Amino acid sequence: MIKRTILSLALLGTAAWFGTTQGREHAGPAHWSYAGKTGPEHWAELDPAYATCKLGHAQSPIDIRDTSTGKPVPVDFAYTAGAASVVNNGHTVEFDVRDGGSIRVDAIAYQLANIHFHTPSEERFAGKVYPMAAHLVHRDGAGNLAVVAVMFEEGEDNAALAPIFAAMPKRVGKSVKLAHALDASAFLPAERAYYAFTGSLTTPPCSEGVQWRVLKQPVRISPAQLDTFRRLYPMNARPVQKLNDRKVEG
Repeated sequence: MIKRTILSLALLGTAAWFGTTQGREHAGPAHWSYAGKTGPEHWAELDPAYATCKLGHAQSPIDIRDTSTGKPVPVDFAYTAGAASVVNNGHTVEFDVRDGGSIRVDAIAYQLANIHFHTPSEERFAGKVYPMAAHLVHRDGAGNLAVVAVMFEEGEDNAALAPIFAAMPKRVGKSVKLAHALDASAFLPAERAYYAFTGSLTTPPCSEGVQWRVLKQPVRISPAQLDTFRRLYPMNARPVQKLNDRKVEG
């Protein structure tokens, strides 16, 4: 119990460091989930800090359908192999990366902060859902966030996932250091074209102002690897939100 309390305080401290646009999957003191009385339709009722989950007008995820004719500037990926730890935080499995490199979006550099997974994919493509998605969360010097989303489709074994999935803690709250450096570039598809829009975190407090870059080309994952993750989290995806007056480039 003492260890859990210390861990909870540490996680809350880290969330505060990210500020109002935090990039971790755990946020605030109120318990939330993906179903029932603490599910997405009730998040705003659980804590005043979660009000944006209901009142926001630029929420994520979205169903990507109509896109503008403008072609967004390519993302400059500059990832490096960095030390990482993995935590089962009760909502997903999250890999926190130190010195893992950065991306450049619209001339702004964002440092890689963490990589986490959702099943099924939260993003949809004209209604199409992928069995899993990875969200690569980045933070700039002012605390603003940019998220790169990578879709997974069933196929052959994914070599990049094999060692990190083997390290996933089964117990909620447990964190372990990876024995090897994590290079986020291994998760990316060969084709880096993407859809671009402004959205939010997909978990409480649903903070807005997040720059989303959803890669169009999926990567492969084997049924066995999917099953490994689903044994821990069979469903951890927020329903799609209204686009409202936003534009999607791509």
